[in-house]
Amino acid sequence: MGFALFLATVLGMEGFAYVMHRWVMHGPGWFLHKSHHRPRTGNWELNDLYAAIFAVPSFVMLLGGVHLGWWPGFAWIGAGVAAYGAIYFGFHDIIVHRRVGHRYVPRSRYMKRIIQAHRLHHAVETKHGTVSFGFLWAPKPEALKAELNRRGNAGVRAPAGDRDRQAA
Repeated sequence: MGFALFLATVLGMEGFAYVMHRWVMHGPGWFLHKSHHRPRTGNWELNDLYAAIFAVPSFVMLLGGVHLGWWPGFAWIGAGVAAYGAIYFGFHDIIVHRRVGHRYVPRSRYMKRIIQAHRLHHAVETKHGTVSFGFLWAPKPEALKAELNRRGNAGVRAPAGDRDRQAA
């Protein structure tokens, strides 16, 4: 029962992450998240506060389920939330954004798809007009590109060469 609860939580967190990313981070929480859609100037960005914010419920459930005599299922749920956070950190911060140096080159169709979907999400610099809000599951890149085109590419970042010419 406990391990099933753990797995269900890890899987369910993708839906929760989608909702939070789509309607909170790209909504009222944009004041923190916009730092993630801009070039990073150091090791940290305001968006990193979301990791601490989302860790609090996991910590509380683990503490309650293990030490405070709450229903033991809370420990499994808290562990599932923590596991999703670790998976997310590995995929998002290490593999996609390369915040830790590595030599990993994605070869599987799955990894190429989620990385490309996330890059298409970041092609839009504004709060609105972005595509692909999940992370461990993503629509096909062709569908995301078509959606960006359908929206007239509003908010899409200019290619690096074009930005350099405009700045000159």
